[in-house]
Amino acid sequence: MDTVSTIGRRKASVARVYVSPGKGKVTINGKDYKDYFPLQYIQYNIENPLQLTNASKSYDIKINVSGGGIKGQAEAIRLGISRALSEINVENRQVLKENRYLTRDARVVERKKYGKPKARKSFQFSKR
Repeated sequence: MDTVSTIGRRKASVARVYVSPGKGKVTINGKDYKDYFPLQYIQYNIENPLQLTNASKSYDIKINVSGGGIKGQAEAIRLGISRALSEINVENRQVLKENRYLTRDARVVERKKYGKPKARKSFQFSKR
């Protein structure tokens, strides 16, 4: 198997994921994923697709991620890893799909409208 490259997106974040056979090393923008995301619940987002498919020690994963915040980046990475694992082994697809890891979350911030301070918020109305 050669390197499999996939892309994951969430809000304003874009993650390019490269999966190759290895020992289970995950690097994000040149750093270890535990250094890049110090929060435990964010690390769980990245580890979970690998644990569900029993692939945590069999692939090296290199990730380039940009844009958005840490939660958006983590969920973009999760989608990219899930897509790569389902591309490598078709049997993984069912497990990942049941946990909704192959679904792109399309919710983004609504644009600001003119005459309003935010997207939907209005200025205070005064009758008199």
